[in-house]
Amino acid sequence: MSRRALPSAPARPRNRRAPTPVPGRGVSEREERPSPDTHGAAPRPTGPGGGTRPAPPARPASARGWARAECPSGADPEHPGKPDEPGADPAGPPATDHGYRERPAPAVGGTLWSRPPRPVSGTARVLPDGCMDLLWSEGRLLVAGPDTRAHLAHDPPGRDWLGLRFPPGTAPLVLGVPAVELRDARIPLTELWPAAEVRELEDRLAHAATPGAVLEEHAAVRLRAAPPVDPRLRAVARAAARPGLGVAELAERLGLGERRLHRHCLAAFGYGPRTLHRVLRMRRALVMIDAGRTFAEAAHLAGYADQPHLSREIRTLAGVPLRELRRTPP
Repeated sequence: MSRRALPSAPARPRNRRAPTPVPGRGVSEREERPSPDTHGAAPRPTGPGGGTRPAPPARPASARGWARAECPSGADPEHPGKPDEPGADPAGPPATDHGYRERPAPAVGGTLWSRPPRPVSGTARVLPDGCMDLLWSEGRLLVAGPDTRAHLAHDPPGRDWLGLRFPPGTAPLVLGVPAVELRDARIPLTELWPAAEVRELEDRLAHAATPGAVLEEHAAVRLRAAPPVDPRLRAVARAAARPGLGVAELAERLGLGERRLHRHCLAAFGYGPRTLHRVLRMRRALVMIDAGRTFAEAAHLAGYADQPHLSREIRTLAGVPLRELRRTPP
């Protein structure tokens, strides 16, 4: 793979008009960040407080944004999803979350997912996952940026979803803007791409027999026209997905200063390496809990100091206590 200069995050977002809220989701404050990761005191919650949800089935695929699928954690962040037949629209075994299905999207190294309409409306707590999605629903293309905290999303009945989930660091190349400009945002794609291009793609999706293949191929064309992903950014994503991230050691290994590494991570992932690590660590712990691990086991295996440390991080990033987010495993 050819090398290129790492992308640099601008000192401030472009002079582009503010993101427009879309149905069911408002645009969050972009500069609000999670509290620092500390062991001595419980950080203040940054996500919406209150509310509970029933315990999910094992390895759930809940919605993000309005219906966005979770970016798999605990696996290589560059290659989420499970093998399936290339070129097919989302298919596979019956989903556990209201018909949710997914398949790999090899043309962009991500995951293509779909969810049929629900018979009744509902509200989902959407957790940070380190990913960005291109969404298709009700004839509109939307973008879900990288989250730093949980959101509450209202999903009306009768609305289906198709999404293309990009691995960390890839979406900015396809969308054409630094990830930090989309942090905690949900906006129409017309805010980022020429309106004529978006209208043409929406028309193709509306008349396609396999809209997932159309969405993947259009994103792949844009990705091929962009500079290749720098291998150092892939190294950052891999390191952030593992326990015990040492930012200073990582920066030295990549030949970068910590501040420069932080700036490049803002452009590629939407936040710095420590926040990316915290998000992926939380996802990894929740996957273990869903698989039957106790809270204490999941905390240890995911790299937390102890179970209280996991509980504090869950409250900060998810906005509710761990025992409300997940029932205690048997």
